[in-house]
Amino acid sequence: MQLAVVVQRYGTEITGGAELHARLIAERLAARHDVTVLTTCARDYVTWRNEYARGLSVVDGLPVFRFPVRRPRNPMRFGRLQQRVFHRQHSAREARAWMDAQGPYTPRMRRWIGHHRDDFDYFLCFSYRYWTTYHALQQVRGKGILVPTAEPDPAVEMPMFRDNFRNARAIMYNSHEERDMIEAQADNRDVANVIVGVGIVDPPPVSAERFRAERGIDGPFLLYVGRIDSNKGCEQLFDYYQRAHAIMTAAGETPPRLVLAGSAILEIPDHPGITYLGRVTDQEKYDALSACTALAMPSFYESLSMVLLESWALSRPVLVNAHCDVLKGQARRADGGLWYGDSAEFVESCRLLASDHQLGRALGAAGKRYYDANYTWPVIEDKYERMLERLQGEDSS
Repeated sequence: MQLAVVVQRYGTEITGGAELHARLIAERLAARHDVTVLTTCARDYVTWRNEYARGLSVVDGLPVFRFPVRRPRNPMRFGRLQQRVFHRQHSAREARAWMDAQGPYTPRMRRWIGHHRDDFDYFLCFSYRYWTTYHALQQVRGKGILVPTAEPDPAVEMPMFRDNFRNARAIMYNSHEERDMIEAQADNRDVANVIVGVGIVDPPPVSAERFRAERGIDGPFLLYVGRIDSNKGCEQLFDYYQRAHAIMTAAGETPPRLVLAGSAILEIPDHPGITYLGRVTDQEKYDALSACTALAMPSFYESLSMVLLESWALSRPVLVNAHCDVLKGQARRADGGLWYGDSAEFVESCRLLASDHQLGRALGAAGKRYYDANYTWPVIEDKYERMLERLQGEDSS
């Protein structure tokens, strides 16, 4: 089949989120299909500044068409419009203005897709809320396969998205919770869909001992991997961790260390129990995961956490925020970790994970079984291939 992958940013330098999700899927599908990536010249999702050269390039063997972003994001204007459309009654015109302000605003891509819609069998569009996906789906009705990567924030409730949710040719969901949320908003249960998610970058050979020796870390520790930002729940994580450290120390217990890996947007507390590694290589990330007592995932909003899957792939348990339905649902279905709803539950979870090694091993082993059954690449690829075959069969009959 001739497939187009539409995504707001694309490149090997972009190592997380829906953009990595799109790249991994595009590369896997290219083994059986002719895949072309349609994206922008932007590298930074905050500004959408044009940094890549426009036009055709090749990234890891795949043709990539890049379209210029006409104007960068104006944070002040975008913020005002978002407050309006998220929290008040708003008109369709205001919703479109918010979409244009959010970006990445690239009319050339929209026109190109409209002109070339018949050159492709299907368009796989990643991230429902961005300008690129919203307009691509409008241009290719009957051919648009949506990978929504939706989180439970106010955007998913906006009326402007219901048409795309209802008229997508198929939807590839990340989780049961994501599907339930979108179906409740759009009443689109008759749209072909499957819960599929995404695989992970294959881990290299790992060494917990190497990580501990190079970083001088002994004893139990919780590991956080990702952008260190209040939007990812890190502010609450710092608060809860410092409470746990104080309570356990006062009780004569040894609290686990909190180790952080990733770019810091939020100020990190100067605390004896917190170690900040900065940005790490994939090798060190996997070494750290293999060494940790548990992965801490404090985010309130996720559609799927790839680092959760990476942790389970290495048989490590997780500790997740119970206020994120997706994370709690994943941990519960996998039986691969614990979840906390307040600081007291966080403290008790730290105690259990730091002291009960048998529990940690059992949770990690269950997480590995869940990962093997649902998120290895043969499982993911089979779900995509089955959906494409189903759609092609229906469309040719």
